[in-house]
Amino acid sequence: MIPYEKKHTMNRVVVFAFLLISFAGFAQQQNAEKLPRPKLVVGIMVDQMRWDYLYRYYDRYQPNGFKRMLKEGFTCENTLIDYVPTVTGIGHSTVYTGSVPAIHGITGNDFIINATGKRINCVEDSIVQTVGSSSNAGKMSPRNLLATTITDELKLATNFRSKVIGVALKDRGAILPAGHLANAAYWFDDASGNMITSTYYMTELPKWVQEFNAKKLPEKYLKQNWNTLYGLNTYVQSLPDDNPYEGKFSGQETPTFPVKTSGMFEKGFGVLRRVPFGNTYTFDMARAAVENEKLGQGALTDFLALSFSATDGVGHQFAINSIEVEDTYLRLDKDLASFLTFLDGKVGKGNYTVFLTADHGAAHNSRMLMDHNVPAGIWKGGEIMKDLNALLEKKYHAANLITSFSASQVSLNYPVIRKDNLEEESIKQDCIRYLKTLPGVAFVSDMAKVSEESIPEEIKNRIINGYNPYRSGVIQVILEPGWQGGVLGTGHSVWNPYDAHIPAVFMGWGIKQGRTVRQTHMTDIAPTLASLLRVQMPSGTIGKAIPEALK
Repeated sequence: MIPYEKKHTMNRVVVFAFLLISFAGFAQQQNAEKLPRPKLVVGIMVDQMRWDYLYRYYDRYQPNGFKRMLKEGFTCENTLIDYVPTVTGIGHSTVYTGSVPAIHGITGNDFIINATGKRINCVEDSIVQTVGSSSNAGKMSPRNLLATTITDELKLATNFRSKVIGVALKDRGAILPAGHLANAAYWFDDASGNMITSTYYMTELPKWVQEFNAKKLPEKYLKQNWNTLYGLNTYVQSLPDDNPYEGKFSGQETPTFPVKTSGMFEKGFGVLRRVPFGNTYTFDMARAAVENEKLGQGALTDFLALSFSATDGVGHQFAINSIEVEDTYLRLDKDLASFLTFLDGKVGKGNYTVFLTADHGAAHNSRMLMDHNVPAGIWKGGEIMKDLNALLEKKYHAANLITSFSASQVSLNYPVIRKDNLEEESIKQDCIRYLKTLPGVAFVSDMAKVSEESIPEEIKNRIINGYNPYRSGVIQVILEPGWQGGVLGTGHSVWNPYDAHIPAVFMGWGIKQGRTVRQTHMTDIAPTLASLLRVQMPSGTIGKAIPEALK
């Protein structure tokens, strides 16, 4: 038998040893290496930014904007969009999901639900309300997006503790990148001139957003009028200021500088979307979000998803070869440089990762190309749809069997087809035969049978990737190069490089310096970020990580 005193001493030794081991384990746990991630990820999507804009105005860019990203970061020089049509809603969804419309379900900026025939905005949500305005512009949410985003996966990986915020002028530019689990998404309301949101995220704007709106920055910027940063004679990358390919602002006799924006917002602030001040204002909101939400200043990685929409408005109105577009990118470059410097100070240089890409590019104005003997043409989709409906009505005795010809996709009126017991296959074949006779048409395909068509594989795959049978049209028309709708300004939505070749530049924490010219894809951006952040890829991802970009 062990004496009591000795036994008691031994027990104390055992307890002490246990405590020592436990403390050592606790200390080891406390001193364990933290999972390596940046403090903040900033996604920058520039609406309608062609890849060549990185270099078209390179000599005029500031040292710390686009040039800094190219010199310090990693650029993928041959990044292509994986589908048609190339439009904003799909582009933002694809970058952040790593997926395509066939899977993520966003088949256009708006689309028709084939089962009902109802057309909806890609972020439309009738069960939410506007927060921050009395308009209906806030009745939006990400519910129509069928896959998770890289921002969702970050939230899931951190048990919802990371902060995710989306900011843009366009509702879809803020909502779709921020994903389903975002803390907030904010977008611009033309009626009030405020940044707003919806009850999907909150019931009242945070105090800092209310204070931001109270500054009335849109009014301040628009009162300045828009003139060029530099003398008109220095814009040698652009056509003369007064040329026949540009659209005019209402009230202006010519599409020339100065643009008197000070007289354009009495009935609303929508003009902010078509002048470079809209991008500056978006950066203002981004700074306010970083400061007030303390993004990148906690223990976990946060994500700020930004989209710059004014570039799209300017491009649509004035076309690629305009002084207006050149001036917009020179101003965007200055704003980008200022914002990166702000992040250096607020989050710390080397502590954040930023990537820059686009939702789509844009075509040269077709009339301008034709005037310079370049193959091109004007596609009159509205007139063609009218003629096609007349042809079908004569045969089937039913009006408006074609409900949409958006993005060169034919959508059928299924409620009428079912009601009148019409043969869908016969209607489709009549449409295809007619469309193949039209000038400017390269290929026409039944979307459900495109794999059987004699179409180049690259184009065929993009049609397949863009086709969702519940939300897409049933026939895809592929136009000859240079053909587009509209006489003034520019457009997009086709497979060609001018629409589908986009920038993809990564910079900061975890990113190598360098470049690759091998083909990469829009769908590769999300899995690259997933690898960087060490989180799961989004649920519909079909892209592959770009290993050359990562340290």
